[in-house]
Amino acid sequence: MIRQPPRAAGQGARHPPAPPNAGAFPSSPPSAPALPVRGRSRRLPLPNLAQDTPNAIRLQERIAVFLLGFSAFLPLYAPQSVLPQLSADFGTTPAAAGAVIGATTLAVALAAPAAGPLTDRFGRKRAMLTAIFLLVPLTLLLTLCRDLSQLLGVRFSQGIALPALFTGAVAYIATRWSGPQAAAMTGLFVSGSAMGGFAGRFVAGLLAEFISWQSGFAALAALSALCALVVLLWLPADQGRPIDGIAAHVAGMRRHLANPRIRAVCAFGSTVLFSMTATLSYVGFHLADPPFLLTASGIGLVFLVYPISASAAPFNGRLIQRFGGRGAFLAALSVCFLGQMILLLPFLAAVIAGIGVFIAGIFLCQSLALGYVGRAAPVNKGAAAGLYVCFFYLGGSLGAVLPGLSWTAAGWPGCVALVCVALGLGALASRFMREAPRLA
Repeated sequence: MIRQPPRAAGQGARHPPAPPNAGAFPSSPPSAPALPVRGRSRRLPLPNLAQDTPNAIRLQERIAVFLLGFSAFLPLYAPQSVLPQLSADFGTTPAAAGAVIGATTLAVALAAPAAGPLTDRFGRKRAMLTAIFLLVPLTLLLTLCRDLSQLLGVRFSQGIALPALFTGAVAYIATRWSGPQAAAMTGLFVSGSAMGGFAGRFVAGLLAEFISWQSGFAALAALSALCALVVLLWLPADQGRPIDGIAAHVAGMRRHLANPRIRAVCAFGSTVLFSMTATLSYVGFHLADPPFLLTASGIGLVFLVYPISASAAPFNGRLIQRFGGRGAFLAALSVCFLGQMILLLPFLAAVIAGIGVFIAGIFLCQSLALGYVGRAAPVNKGAAAGLYVCFFYLGGSLGAVLPGLSWTAAGWPGCVALVCVALGLGALASRFMREAPRLA
């Protein structure tokens, strides 16, 4: 065998022998091209897509989370646009008619502490679907009510079913996504709740004007059934059940009550819903009186600004980045104050604009608070969400009734003054939100 002479150093470097699997796909991505830099070669690093790119959220998931919020608020505040008509039909005062809203929010507050353990124990998706499907026959029952006591009873039953949907959604988002994705999905849930709140008021008011208020509730039941089917098909399964057992949840609830951050955000949330319920429940009476004299359908049309204003909710992350945690809450409350000042002007356009500005601030507050709860509770998220929902809707229950006394004593300006006091208490509560959550 003839020996080949040894090659000089560097000889053949341009054409090295091919590896055995040269025709196969490489097991790792090829290196980046070399760029000459002053006689040396520098290779540009290629991004590791498996690590640097977060998992994309599918469109079906976004729609399902949006519909969770939509279906939760679709029946909740629907009677607000027909409260003057209910007051006239049943021969009650505005404060008594406002109890139609207060009965539901009170039931939500009472049932919320138990909803967190139930959603964690039986699965959040299952609990949320059960709540939506239960709302369908309960909403239909409203069409059969013949007096105010029956209406209050059915509305209270609706409130018992709703907390599983609220607490389940908060915990579901907090455990499935993190960082900017969690903030975006929380904003999407809040935007869905805004659209649901608008649709409930608008459909109820429109059909009450041209057919009857009973037909409006029947239409809302059909919409709830459609939402339930879409959520059933498109919402992914739970990531897991973090806690089993009532004892663990009771311990978690005690731990949350001892957490000053949780206490502060619960107090903040109660003032937010008090303000929103008070404003949107009694602005209908304001618009039905001179100089506006709007009908039920006209009042429902005013709520067209509701979903437009609620589109501000997904900007909660930008507020946190711009102003910091506490600053973001105060900025959102400032928007609410501005809306209340505009609502005092005696012009229909001003009232509509005031509602729009106020709702934008309210949904910024709500979106920020929901994100805060998810981050302030490292464990027992379902229990933390249930505690927040409890205080949130206790505030809403008071907001449905107490402004009726202000309305009787001082009219619409009295209601606005009471709401401003509540917003001031919310600003005070925000000062105790230490170590505000940061977006990862």
